[in-house]
Amino acid sequence: MTNTPAWKRTASTKDAQEHGLREQEYKAVLQALGRDINMVELGVCSALFSEHCSYKSTKVHLRTLPTTGPRVIIGPGENACVVDIGDNEAVVFKVESHNHPSFIEPFQGAATGVGGILRDVFTMGARPVAVLNSLRFGDPALPKTRYLLRRAVNGIGFYGNCMGIPTVGGELSFHSSFNGNCLVNAFALGVVKQDEVFLGTAAGIGNVVLYVGSKTGRDGIHGASMSSEEFGENSEAKRPTVQVGDPFQEKLLLEACLEAFKSGYVVGVQDMGAAGLTSSSFEMADRGNNGVRMHLDRVPQREEGMNPYEIMLSESQERMLFIVQAGHESKLIEIFKRWELDAVAIGEVIEGGDVELYWHGELVSSIPAKLLTSAVPEYNWPMTPPSDASLTAPIDLSTIPAPKDLGATWISLLGSPNLASRRPLYSQYDSTVRNDTVVHPGSDAGVVRVRSSSGAEKGIAISLDCNSRYCAIDAQTGAALSLAESCRNIAATGATPIGISDCLNMPSPEDPKTMWQIAHCIKGLGEAARAFSVPVVSGNVSLYNQTQGQGIQPTPLLAVVGLMQDVNNAVPSHFRRSGDVILLIGETNPDEVGGSAYLATVHAQERGALPNLDYSLEQKTCDLVRQLVNGKLLRSCHDLSEGGLGIALAESCFTDYEAPLGASLKLSLNNARPDALLFSETGARFLVSCAPENADKAKKLIRDAGLVIGGEGNVGGTTISIDGVASIDTAAAFQSWRVGLEEIFGA
Repeated sequence: MTNTPAWKRTASTKDAQEHGLREQEYKAVLQALGRDINMVELGVCSALFSEHCSYKSTKVHLRTLPTTGPRVIIGPGENACVVDIGDNEAVVFKVESHNHPSFIEPFQGAATGVGGILRDVFTMGARPVAVLNSLRFGDPALPKTRYLLRRAVNGIGFYGNCMGIPTVGGELSFHSSFNGNCLVNAFALGVVKQDEVFLGTAAGIGNVVLYVGSKTGRDGIHGASMSSEEFGENSEAKRPTVQVGDPFQEKLLLEACLEAFKSGYVVGVQDMGAAGLTSSSFEMADRGNNGVRMHLDRVPQREEGMNPYEIMLSESQERMLFIVQAGHESKLIEIFKRWELDAVAIGEVIEGGDVELYWHGELVSSIPAKLLTSAVPEYNWPMTPPSDASLTAPIDLSTIPAPKDLGATWISLLGSPNLASRRPLYSQYDSTVRNDTVVHPGSDAGVVRVRSSSGAEKGIAISLDCNSRYCAIDAQTGAALSLAESCRNIAATGATPIGISDCLNMPSPEDPKTMWQIAHCIKGLGEAARAFSVPVVSGNVSLYNQTQGQGIQPTPLLAVVGLMQDVNNAVPSHFRRSGDVILLIGETNPDEVGGSAYLATVHAQERGALPNLDYSLEQKTCDLVRQLVNGKLLRSCHDLSEGGLGIALAESCFTDYEAPLGASLKLSLNNARPDALLFSETGARFLVSCAPENADKAKKLIRDAGLVIGGEGNVGGTTISIDGVASIDTAAAFQSWRVGLEEIFGA
């Protein structure tokens, strides 16, 4: 009598529970198949039923988002989106999370997050030209926070720099809610000819399934399932589920794939990301309305004794699955071998819709692709609205003590972890490689040059942003305000938003209060996207970001991509010359300190009615700013957001590579409390500078647009001052801002 291998035995209800499948999900699969399943099939089911792969708790809400528009070529549902930028060219982009792996093993978790999002982009046929990242960590005073931050930043820099892709922007924020669950979100953007886009589909009966890239190992097994569950006391023990990346292999894979695409023999292609060979094969079969037969013993393996369960669930990096025209696979294999990569024909496209798995000639699994992809059940979890109405009540300023020394408070805020210079972070990233970065990290948005076949030099502006504190106070308004800020960031460079990629980082959807936040963040995003006429064209959802019941602040991160017809018009956010005229576009409402960085940092209060969001005013102001930038009337442009006027004015005086400049400003309104004027976070405001000879023309255009000039002043001097409000020494303020993060990074 022979013993049945563990991977081959019949699965039980207990096995299903241990794999994260709900009892009703497991029973539904058995009922649909009309039989029991083995452990290989259970592993496949658990991976594809995970939140990370299925979006089963959010699909019902995500469907309400606007996803189409005149520029949208391919929206949600593929590896990444494709958006028209004219001249038969398009940008391909997406943002994704790698949160759980980065908390367990921050270097590899963050590094493979970058690797994965790059593969999503070049899978579509595009060459990646820019990377950004968004990071959330816990209390910066904690040793654990500093360890996670340093290692994650090291991992991001390592992978992106080795790949030769510039990191052109991003963001970093700290809050104690992230003590047990950091966030590492990665964004990538590539450029492709519109008629050279590839999709992840298994089309053409008899076409060959080609495995390409690195060999398969045991790293990353159960990665998708691990990323779809709450952390507990023993989360550190899950290190084996974190993938190990090799950017040098990925660079070879990138170049080999782009060469293969030119062969004319590629029918479909999919990155082996979350759930590895499982997700790529089942999703391609589903999209193609076909089946796939794979011989798993042919899969290149780097470890001895691997079995079908491990091969299907491995998340080893730098791997792709191709569908190739039958009879031409040898030509593709030759290309990949020339790049020193494995390329093996492991199967073929078949009729019927099943994914069939064979092991040394024996059929070990046969499951309809749609059963585990498009037919995965969806949940509409119960929701409970917030019970504490005081959280969003207007702030009574009379209850907030005014600072005794407003100048000292101003300088202190500039050096606080959430507002200080991010140079210790982005100095570890290469933003100059490829020589097409026009606006580097440190401004409102990164800008890269796209050299068009028509001879034009277009610009692509990219902002990655979210105000988590706003969303924790008021989910719907907070998400909408986050998009408004992102659109201002894009406008500040001179670009027009053309697409949004969202990464919804949330705690457990099974908590009715959290589910309310999730649903209303999506509602706020949809409302704002329609108001700004910018579609949500790709994205990712990351749930169960909590440890032992303690959830993170809801963080619907938004990547907004903008287009400008002439990149040479782009401007940075910092002042560039003494003597230039400063104009504050927009009116300050000193009552809008609710949810502000000032209230949170100085007074330890995270509450209050959030700033009013006037979509018409936001649009009108952004349109005017674009007109000023592209009319070459401005030398700099900076939107006002977190920290208000005080932080924006000081940031405009500082760069990390030039001596700081002073500035003086006189407000049209100065009869309110000085701290409220300085740190109110009223929206639809920009701080711009222009040459003196352009000032009158700029002011006329502002007034002709029906907008308010809320303040006027000049660049220069040794102080940063707002007449009648406060004044600080430029050198002291710059020093506080410059070194604010250095201790945390160990600089």
